[in-house]
Amino acid sequence: MSHPHQEVDIVRRLHTIEWLKSELLEGVSVFFKALIANNGQVITKALASIILTCYFLSRRLGIGLQQVDQVVEEQLRDHLDTDHQLENWYGDVSACLHHLEEKSRR
Repeated sequence: MSHPHQEVDIVRRLHTIEWLKSELLEGVSVFFKALIANNGQVITKALASIILTCYFLSRRLGIGLQQVDQVVEEQLRDHLDTDHQLENWYGDVSACLHHLEEKSRR
């Protein structure tokens, strides 16, 4: 038999995940609208909001922030190994990997 407090906590967790999913969609919507308006400040805020919401979702789903960062770095290294088009055209993959490595040194 479950304890009433546990049931409330489960409901709150599920509600929080649903709310964060909604926040993610809203962030993407704001991002697309900012692209149409060509508003750099709003684009930047929307991208930051999307990234934060993904971090928050990972925690609510039991995935650590460092684990997410580690997998992001692994994916970037994989992209470097497979000559990803964004790397070939713009150097985006190595720039992003360098940013994450520098950030982790601080």
